[in-house]
Amino acid sequence: MSSATLTVKTQSHDYPIFICASEDAPDLASQIVPFIKGKQVLIVSNDVVAPLYLAPLHQSLETAGFTVVDCVLPDGEAYKNQDSINAIYDKLLEYHFARDCTLIALGGGVIGDMTGFAAASFMRGVNFIQVPTTLLAQVDSSVGGKTGINHPRGKNMIGAFWQPQCVLADMATFKSLPDREFAAGMAEVIKYALIMDADFLTWLETHADAINAKDGKILGEMVYRCCDFKAQVVAADERESGKRALLNFGHTFGHVIEAHQGYGAWLHGEAVAAGMMQAALMSAKLGLIGADDVSRIERVLKAFHLPTVPPVIAVDQALDLMGHDKKVQQGKIRLVLLRAIGDAFVTADFDLAVLEEVLSANH
Repeated sequence: MSSATLTVKTQSHDYPIFICASEDAPDLASQIVPFIKGKQVLIVSNDVVAPLYLAPLHQSLETAGFTVVDCVLPDGEAYKNQDSINAIYDKLLEYHFARDCTLIALGGGVIGDMTGFAAASFMRGVNFIQVPTTLLAQVDSSVGGKTGINHPRGKNMIGAFWQPQCVLADMATFKSLPDREFAAGMAEVIKYALIMDADFLTWLETHADAINAKDGKILGEMVYRCCDFKAQVVAADERESGKRALLNFGHTFGHVIEAHQGYGAWLHGEAVAAGMMQAALMSAKLGLIGADDVSRIERVLKAFHLPTVPPVIAVDQALDLMGHDKKVQQGKIRLVLLRAIGDAFVTADFDLAVLEEVLSANH
């Protein structure tokens, strides 16, 4: 597979995901040019990705006739905050950007989330395009229109649903992706298998060596399958009133780790991996899945170099952080649990003592 296109259907508009599995240096401009509205373009990136891909994209867009301005932010989850959003606004206002401008997110999930939120809120909404350069962003955060920033008391607590005009996922960007970041992205890939498709988990187990070796053809197929899962869920439940909440498997536990350790100490995917183990353990303690399922999940996570044991966090602190989670409704913590591998559900109907037991399991 050299390239493929998927369509995401949403209430506001449908948009394509371009998946390019070439081994060559990425051509990030040609496919996104038709989706740029107006003549003013702001490229938002970070100080790790910008030296790799910003200059050729900037030059190509200028050659195509656009007025291009760059906004390079510090890298990391610790900077996913209001200060960074203000830096984007400052550029837009300094260069007199109008309502028909387009913002381009060039980077991982943090850049995509912030650029999308800036686009959703600047002049009450302008267009933006996602060019995700990490595995995690390609298979998860760039698709579906969730945008936002963190607050010291909770992850992604401030944000908006705002859909991009298109998403361009190029496997060639993985060549420059650190192994730790690549592994973190695999957590979201494994998540799709655990909540939606047991056969996909078997496929991941079978192709683990090729995936870890970053085989472009296999990665292209993997990213396509994940984006297809995400597109189906978003089309059915754009604003997370029902089925889309399943995508938070491992995230309620994982967000506790991120908030407690300090954003960026654990990568998002690392925290989700440990969180999925906690959710699997809880599912087993409730008699939903067997110990062999838990062991299999642990083996798969380890095969892709992901952590399976969370840091030690006092149970009362963990419960307090869970109380700030967006999935809390009517004062009740809602968890995504497994009935079986490939079959997840959301529930607030569980014995709190079992949750406390899981949270204290590695103390």
